[in-house]
Amino acid sequence: MHSPSVSAYIGLIGVPNSGKTTLFNALTGHRRKVANYPGVTVEPSRGLVSERGLTVALIDLPGIYSLAPKSADEELAVQALHGRFLRIPPLDAILLVLDATNLEKGLFLFSQLAMLGKPMLIALTMIDEIKRRGSVLDDIELEAAVGVKVVPIVGTKGIGIEELRRELFNVSQWHTPRASTSVTSAERVEWARRVANNVLRKDVADIRTERIDRVLLHPIWGFVVFGIVMALIFQSIFTWAQPLMDWIDGTINQIRQWMLGDAIVPPLWLDFLANGLVAGVGSVLVFAPQIFILMALVTALEDTGYLARATFLVDRILGIFGLQGRSFIPLLSSYACAIPGILSARIIPSRAERMATILVAPLMTCSARLPVYTLLIAAFIPAVFVGGVVSLQALVLAGLYIAAALVGLIVAWVLRKTVFAADRTPFFIEFPPYRLPHWKNVFVRAAMRMQDFFQTAGTVIVSFSIVLWVLSSFPRIELHQGMTAEQYRQAQLEQSYAARLGRMITPVFAPMHFDWEITLGIIGSFAAREVFVSVMGQLYAVSSDDPTSLNLRAALQQRLEMPQAFAVLAFYMFALQCMSTIAVIQRETGSWKWAVVSFVYMFILAYTAAAVVYNIAYLCVS
Repeated sequence: MHSPSVSAYIGLIGVPNSGKTTLFNALTGHRRKVANYPGVTVEPSRGLVSERGLTVALIDLPGIYSLAPKSADEELAVQALHGRFLRIPPLDAILLVLDATNLEKGLFLFSQLAMLGKPMLIALTMIDEIKRRGSVLDDIELEAAVGVKVVPIVGTKGIGIEELRRELFNVSQWHTPRASTSVTSAERVEWARRVANNVLRKDVADIRTERIDRVLLHPIWGFVVFGIVMALIFQSIFTWAQPLMDWIDGTINQIRQWMLGDAIVPPLWLDFLANGLVAGVGSVLVFAPQIFILMALVTALEDTGYLARATFLVDRILGIFGLQGRSFIPLLSSYACAIPGILSARIIPSRAERMATILVAPLMTCSARLPVYTLLIAAFIPAVFVGGVVSLQALVLAGLYIAAALVGLIVAWVLRKTVFAADRTPFFIEFPPYRLPHWKNVFVRAAMRMQDFFQTAGTVIVSFSIVLWVLSSFPRIELHQGMTAEQYRQAQLEQSYAARLGRMITPVFAPMHFDWEITLGIIGSFAAREVFVSVMGQLYAVSSDDPTSLNLRAALQQRLEMPQAFAVLAFYMFALQCMSTIAVIQRETGSWKWAVVSFVYMFILAYTAAAVVYNIAYLCVS
């Protein structure tokens, strides 16, 4: 049944990496994630397009190559096309996104969609790339060959978008392509190849792309380039972000000092604002520049076409551990957040490979770990350069990322040899053309990802900051004569409910010699990892030995020994400290068993690693 306000439901479909989601965003005003590799859109989603009192619903469907699905996300798209997806009404028409640089596969899909007997329109993307290559595509001849209207567009530049938008409100004028059910799949391939050859003229081979691929896909030099790219990313997280981080940190401290003034015991409401909200939330906000830079660089690599090549390159390594190239996309996505990474595992056809990928995805270093890592690294690792090129801090950060990934691959290997033993399926991927990033899109998408991070973490952080302030501020103690403000705050904290709770749990972490403050931070971070920084910001800021210095890194240096700091890093490498991720694992695997298994095995890994690292570091410094 149609909604009374929606005149038509139009399915947006195309092969993976055809510019479909970019077009969806341009038409609907949404800001869905886009990238030039498959697995970005993993389930149908709806956007409304309105004009002159009319409204149509545009349904963005996961990319498919044919109506014979091979993975979970493709199955959802095919169900929607056949009207069997319960969350959306049957489609009235189909808007096919046809990549001009990949005509054959798109035309083969068109020949199958024609059998559905629905009105169809073609949005022809990547026409700017065809011109850049020195080729000419005759869209009029293409329109005659397929029997439906073709609208050439460049989604990132807005070319053709308005014409396409007008067409959405004229579905009754769209043509229904004629199709023969007796045509065989080999015959469809031949038809698609013939049409593509007829409409694409002066197709000059892109020699530059071939030369670049010889290096980037080389079994040796390809990995050298990959290592250099990753090293530059880690270095930039510290070098580029530090000035802005220092400014934010200084501003937050000035605000707190201004709020508290010289009062030994400030009013309760003022103490709540300064030591509760500002100290807790501000200690995480200071890491916004690093998160933004990481997101922007990864987004730029997506836009250039490099990440698709990296996927192919890494397939050789993943094969050793029983995974395949398709697993790289979920694992890579998990570096931003494990939730979209786990969802994108739907692109993996094999259940065994998909389950193994889901269970190790949370081991990839998500952006929520970054504030913890950079805080402790900046506090305990000197900012010296190795060989005059890369800082020691960047190398340590890279080491944490690499170590977690290696452990994840080893766990995947164990799973594929035991619980999920099955043959490895073949892997194929389309290489997008190399392009210069659209920097406006890069910054917008990076800002969106950073915004998502803070919106997701913000509620948890604010809530926990309030709870922690209450625990650390009560029961209230009396102010004795001669007490300084620092002595009073220290005494208040030592006798608070927070201190009692922390000391009660501290014996659990005895092998790592964590004090009650660190213990309380770890327990709180099982709601969300970044809560750890918020807890430290509140507890250590109010108990710093120097009342004029509220810098969290300085407070950590005063209160923690290096073995303890390294043990905390080891614990956060492996622990599954995200309730949302656990819920998504349950939903995607269909069982709470695997969610519990994930939490337990990762906690054991984290606990063991922290204990071992503490003792090794203690022996080294003693």
